[in-house]
Amino acid sequence: MPSKTDILHQPSPNFGERRDGQRPELIVIHYTAMDSAQAAIDWLCNPEAEVSAHYVIAPDGHVTQLVAEEMRAWHAGVGSWQGQSDVNSRSIGIELSNKGDHPFSAKQMDALEVLLRGIKKRWGIGPDGVIGHSDMSPGRKIDPGPKFDWQRLARQELAIWPDQGNADADWESCAKNVGYDLENPNCFAAFRARFRPWAEGPCDAEDARIAARLGLVARRD
Repeated sequence: MPSKTDILHQPSPNFGERRDGQRPELIVIHYTAMDSAQAAIDWLCNPEAEVSAHYVIAPDGHVTQLVAEEMRAWHAGVGSWQGQSDVNSRSIGIELSNKGDHPFSAKQMDALEVLLRGIKKRWGIGPDGVIGHSDMSPGRKIDPGPKFDWQRLARQELAIWPDQGNADADWESCAKNVGYDLENPNCFAAFRARFRPWAEGPCDAEDARIAARLGLVARRD
């Protein structure tokens, strides 16, 4: 598992200053959807691509830093979270080398956990600040996708997951409190994809319970 000292560096030119004095308060997890980690790194370092991320994690657990955490990488794109649209200025982006159609390797998840702990400590980010690209950009993005193990992160307080308590609530109001943009017609699908991917049909009481419990977990953390 990588420590801060054995992270590789391949600087990308695709970054800028964080706007309006903002600092990282979110960590956005992506998958690369490319054939290899190096192919993704090469693309994220290509000026013509106009995209980047702070880190890329290979399936073998190697971590490469492309952009300094203090700077604004171009990873999030169009979307919003907690009512704010410039997610790039508020976040650190982590790309996992994966096409989205197969599980993330144990070594890759181990490396992600080490990296998350360091970032969260450095910037004071709580578990509720660790989100997927699909959370802040529903309909446009689906990563990190259904193969990503959010519950594994939550067990280590690196993300949130609903507990088993009871809660009577309205899904829309609770999902908005968590951070979802209700003006995006795809936000319910993104919510289900992360927290209840096996469910079918319209929003129901269990969706509302999950959203309510998520809000309680986030506030507790």
